[in-house]
Amino acid sequence: MHQSLDENLSEQISKNIKSKAKKPFDNAYKAVLATEGAKYVQGFIVFSGQPYEPLEHAWIELEEKIIDPTFPHLNTTSENIWYFPAQTVTVKKLKAIIEESKEDYPEDDPLPIYGDTPYEYYGDVMLGDQKYLDAYQTAEVKCREINGLDADKN
Repeated sequence: MHQSLDENLSEQISKNIKSKAKKPFDNAYKAVLATEGAKYVQGFIVFSGQPYEPLEHAWIELEEKIIDPTFPHLNTTSENIWYFPAQTVTVKKLKAIIEESKEDYPEDDPLPIYGDTPYEYYGDVMLGDQKYLDAYQTAEVKCREINGLDADKN
């Protein structure tokens, strides 16, 4: 499913929370706290051009729309970006997960979150649960498709 990215609201929220480039998890966390009724989403994005692979990313969803507070830093348009959710979390659950992470692992950044074990792998990188792996593999197929990389296979 290719939900629609609300570019205007993404830019507005990005300004309101003072989003930073290369901080999608922090940006999405700040945005979900500032946007009533929104849910925090982690997964992957792909777009045409480099890096030619899915990028782990976070955004928020509100009323079936994607709001990406990191979008203004991506230098692309909504027509050239695809979102592949791995997990969607309510604000209440997200706060509880972060609080628990801070208690259990105070030296580590609590974001991103990866759901329940067992964790899956892609390549030699630990990922998340099965939903995370599924989202990554679906994003990988789309990335090859939009970048014409399937011809290079085999």
